[in-house]
Amino acid sequence: MLKTLYGKIVLILSGLFLIIGLLYIFLSLFTTRLYIQEGAQRLNHDLAKYLVSQMPFIKDGKINEDALRQSFDMLMKINHNIEVYLLDPEGNILSYSAPEGKVKRKSISLTPVKRFLKKSATLPILGDDPRDSGRQKVFSASTIPLDGPLEGYLYIILGSEEYDSIAQILRGNYILRLSTGVGAAGLIFVFITGLFLFRYLTGRLRGLALAMNSFKQSDFHEPIGLSHHLNKGGGDEIDRLGIIFEEMSHRIIKQINEIRQVDVHRRELVSNVSHDLRTPLASLQGYIETLLLKGGDNFTQEQRLYLETALKHSKRLTKLVSELFELAKLDARQMEVHFEPFHLGELVQDIANKFQFLAEKKKVSIETNFSESLPFVFADIGLIEGALQNLIDNAIQHTQAGGAVGIFLSPEKTGIRVQVRDNGCGISRDDIPYIFDRFYHARDGNHSGSTGLGLAITKGIIELHGSHIEVVSALNAGTTFTFFLPRYQSESITEISQ
Repeated sequence: MLKTLYGKIVLILSGLFLIIGLLYIFLSLFTTRLYIQEGAQRLNHDLAKYLVSQMPFIKDGKINEDALRQSFDMLMKINHNIEVYLLDPEGNILSYSAPEGKVKRKSISLTPVKRFLKKSATLPILGDDPRDSGRQKVFSASTIPLDGPLEGYLYIILGSEEYDSIAQILRGNYILRLSTGVGAAGLIFVFITGLFLFRYLTGRLRGLALAMNSFKQSDFHEPIGLSHHLNKGGGDEIDRLGIIFEEMSHRIIKQINEIRQVDVHRRELVSNVSHDLRTPLASLQGYIETLLLKGGDNFTQEQRLYLETALKHSKRLTKLVSELFELAKLDARQMEVHFEPFHLGELVQDIANKFQFLAEKKKVSIETNFSESLPFVFADIGLIEGALQNLIDNAIQHTQAGGAVGIFLSPEKTGIRVQVRDNGCGISRDDIPYIFDRFYHARDGNHSGSTGLGLAITKGIIELHGSHIEVVSALNAGTTFTFFLPRYQSESITEISQ
């Protein structure tokens, strides 16, 4: 699902709503706590001042225990969460209303107290909590006395430890719970609605993607039809994209058909021309050879050189035409493959003997390596002979004097692996991907009279047998061509030989 656009949108939307929801809850609780603190402090702002005006907490420099007890009792009846502390001018705690053993501080910082006593103070202002050395709470404070020399402070904590945490505030505040629940429900509703809307909006895009994939799977033969799903009168970007792609699919199919038709004509032309040229070229080559044989000493050295050059190019042209004709048949799928069982070792030995004269002329040795008990293969003997001839001729042409060309046959479980090796000039890494392309020549310029079609034909022949050809090579380190032929499956090879 995450690979689809809708899945990614759902994932992003889920993450955003989770973050927004957490931020909403955090801000709601944080602002609610501040609101409660500010409300409590604003409501009880003058509480300490009122108590100081009504009771003398410090009299003649001494603590008035009766006044303290009366104020403690009165405040406990009004709100048992309020705690009263009597401070000296330096902030040291002189007396308090909290239970014994609960007070952890011995003094209170007077900085927030002095800020609180200013008329321009912005609430809430948090002061030290005597019960916890690391916590602060809202308070009310007043100097003792209200006028005259400072004798101390009355410091009143407006909320005990019962409401210290946000969870406690949430449990104790119905409005906050209600607003949080409504907010969460609203976010869930918006999230679900967004999922349906995004699914609707991405539905057409999903349909367009399916249509494109269907067009691809049809091998670009069947045009897509989206007209009945799209608004042609001026829709959005998806509508316009669908219309453009529908028109493009028709154009692609038309151009592909035209290209295929042109390719068919091209192959037919190459095949016909190659076929028609073979007879006159054979006659031309025969007449030149006859002249050379019967002319004897009647030709001057220069005339004989001209005839030999003409014969050489005639043979090369005849080879090129034959290869073009063979390649045209491969392209047109007109090459008939006649599968039959045969002994590959015997075929390789015959081909090696056929190339022995050319190899000796170039001072290159030809080696064969295979077992006499080699199993039969099931292939077209004529086509395999042509493929091997191309590989061996190519190897001889690219091997320097003193080098060697080897044909190795290795039996395997399901067939025979054929390798044609040489220790010649090799092929560069940049040229290897292109050596099976028709008319391609390596960049080193050593074409050795090659037409550039032999390897392309060889590859086509091997692929007709359901196999593939591989090449391993490096400059000045030789080249190895490898392909695989299937074993002939028979209960008795003796019967075949008979």
